[in-house]
Parts: sequence; C-alpha cells; structure tokens
Amino acid sequence: MELRDLFVTPVVIMFVLMLAIIIRPYATDENTRRYFFPVLALKILGAIALGMIYQFYYHGGDTYNFHTHGSRIIWRALMEDPELGLKMLFSNGDWVQGAYQYINRIPFYKDPASFEVIRIASLIDLLTFSSYSATAVIFSLLSFFGSWAMFLTFYKKYPTLHKPLALSILFIPSVVFWGSGLLKDTLVLAAIGFSVYYIDKIFIQKRMRISALVFLLISMYVIFAIKKFVLQAFIPSAVLWIYFKNLTNLKSPILKILSAPLIIVIFLFTAYYSVIKVGEGDAKYSLDKLAKTVQVTAYDIRYQTGADAGSGYSLGELDGSMSSLLRLAPQAINVSLFRPYLWEVKNPLMLLSALEALTFFLITLYILIFKWTGAMKSFTDPNVIFCFVFSIAFAFAVGVSSYNFGTLARYKIPLLPFFATGLVLILNYENKEMKLEELEETE
Repeated sequence: MELRDLFVTPVVIMFVLMLAIIIRPYATDENTRRYFFPVLALKILGAIALGMIYQFYYHGGDTYNFHTHGSRIIWRALMEDPELGLKMLFSNGDWVQGAYQYINRIPFYKDPASFEVIRIASLIDLLTFSSYSATAVIFSLLSFFGSWAMFLTFYKKYPTLHKPLALSILFIPSVVFWGSGLLKDTLVLAAIGFSVYYIDKIFIQKRMRISALVFLLISMYVIFAIKKFVLQAFIPSAVLWIYFKNLTNLKSPILKILSAPLIIVIFLFTAYYSVIKVGEGDAKYSLDKLAKTVQVTAYDIRYQTGADAGSGYSLGELDGSMSSLLRLAPQAINVSLFRPYLWEVKNPLMLLSALEALTFFLITLYILIFKWTGAMKSFTDPNVIFCFVFSIAFAFAVGVSSYNFGTLARYKIPLLPFFATGLVLILNYENKEMKLEELEETE
C-alpha cells in the first residue's frame, strides 16, 4: 500500500456505494434490505484488512505477488507501451518480444491460474491507477455480488429463513476475510455464487435466457481457469441437485422409486467424467495423476512453502495412489470442517478458524444427537443434498491436499457457506416437522 491508496481508494469506495444505492432496490425486498449494506461494508473492510495483514504481518505473500509483482507491472507496460502491454495481458504465459524488462519481474507469469488473477487485476488497475487497496475493493465488490446471488437463490426457496441464511452465506467471518481481498479465492467464491444462481434459474426454475447462460459459462470458466479442482467437485454436485429436484417434481411415487437409482448412476458417471474432462489438457489434474498431484501439493505446503508458518498438520502418509487418498477421507473431511481445535491455535488468524470450526462441530453434534430423525428426512430435499454433497466432497479435496491450517483456512472458504446452509435447512426441516405435529394435535 502506498500514498496513492489514500487518495484513490476513498473515491473508489464512494463510487461503489453509489452503485450499491442504485442496485439495492432491484436486488432486495423488505426482508433482505437490512443485510445489503452491512455485508458490502464488511467485504470492503475485509479486503483492506487482508492487504494490511499481508503487508505488515506477513511482509509479503500471494496478494502482494498478484499486484505489486503482477498487475502493477502489466499496468505500467500498458501506460508506457499500450501495444506491448496488451500482448502481455493476453499472452497466456507465452514469450512477448521486447517485454523482457516486464516479464522478468512477474514470478507468476508462467503460472496460468495465477496469471488469470493478474490479468483481471490489471484490467481493474486501469480504473484505479494501480492502487492496491482500490483494486482490492473492486475484488470485494465481485465477491459481494457472487455471495448475494447465492443468498438470493436459497432465500427465494426459504423466505422465512432469511436471517439464518444470511448468517450462513454472507456473514461467516473467515469467508468475509479470505474471500474479499485480491486473491484467487475471492474470484472463485464469486464465480461459485453466480454459478449457483444461474444453474437454479436455468435448470431448476426453467427460465432459460441467453444472458443467464452467458453469465453461467463465464462463471464456470473463471473457476476452471483459476482452480480446476473446485469445478471437479462442483459439477457433479450441481448435476445431482438438478436431477433430484426434477425427481421431486414427479407425481408418481413409483416413478420416483424407479428413478432414484438411475440418478445415482448418472451422478457417479458425471463425477467420473467431470474429473476427466476438467483435468484434460492439464497433467496435474488428469485422473491418473490426481493422487500424485495431491501428494506433491500437500507435502510442499507442509514441509516447504508453509514450513515456517508453524501451523502444519498431518493426516497420515500419502503415497501418490488413489487408495491412500480414500483411506484418509474421514480425517480430511474432519480437518476441513472441524479443525483446528482450540488447543492447536498458534496465532490470531488460527483462532478465528478454530472458533468457526468449533461452532460447526457443536451444531453438527446437536443435530446428530437430538435431531437425527429430522436430519435423515431432510435428505429428501434436493437443496440439502446439493449443499452437503459439494461441501463434503470439497472438504475431502482440500483437507487431504493442504497439510497446513493457514492454507486450509483460505482453500476451504467455498465449502463453508454450503455446509452452513445445509445445517440451517436441516434444523428448519425439524422445526417444520414439529409444527406439523402440533397442528395435527390441535385438530
């Protein structure tokens, strides 16, 4: 952060707030209006706070490399030589003649996923004069719109649950913090929110629009370009959501019973096929290399790049085989959802994750002990199935491949709104059952 941040950032925030004032009447109703500006304000504060922590606490890191050693350099190239800057912007890591003085200073130039973030940040830099904080505020705005889109999707299905849904989708502290700044996670979180919104609109509400399809494809592309493994968990879950929703619309109980096994088969085939197709063209994410990629990533984070953080964990030995991954699945899911435990905390940011994990554990334990019958019945709801299939599949993926609580805190933020929403819907299902019983007794 520099002196320019003090001048540019307040102006950008002012324009963001003016835009929010214009949009709010069209994106809210009497129930949701109260959450709109508080969430936006938290996102903006989260983006600025994340930058300050990386600068003054970590003294560097990914967000620093994305901007200072990334988009800032391309922005300068665009200012000094627009033609050369444009070639770099759309180079996809290819060598650009005459650009050595710029390319040599971008450590992520050859990393396609990271360079996608740099490319987006470079375009935003044109509007913010490459002010880090102002660019981060625009990132937080994208995250806000994506999260709000996901919130509206579930709110329209359960309008009486606007408060718990707002808490589970919009106000989870670690999601606000790690999902608002200039990071990969912010863009992925926004893209997932938009994907949920448009999948629901196109395939569940049956309201096909060309614009909706275009936005869905853009959202899916962003996830694909930045974090392919997120898409490998998301696509099968979304397909299962669509098929089960259509199953519940069938009036014949016999057809429902006969269709259920077919849907499971379709889901398994889609999961297998999506892993293959998403990983196509990238050896790291191909099916036969996926287990090895997980091993290399986990051990690199644990023993190399994240060794100095002092917040590593181990689930057991990974040998690069799929069987070793599956063997560690229960521990991986547990570490993503319910760890770090309070006694594992070693810094303030870990404390935030630990308190969230403890909250999730206590709510889950409460449901398993006191509400388990309602929980079982709630899995007839396609929305509950979608939330838990994605969150648990993703929990396994990030838990087994991180081996560092600091990295895990960032990587797991896409699953937290889904898991929290699933818990809210289970508790609501139990309450609905109780109300129905009370009505029957009074009659």
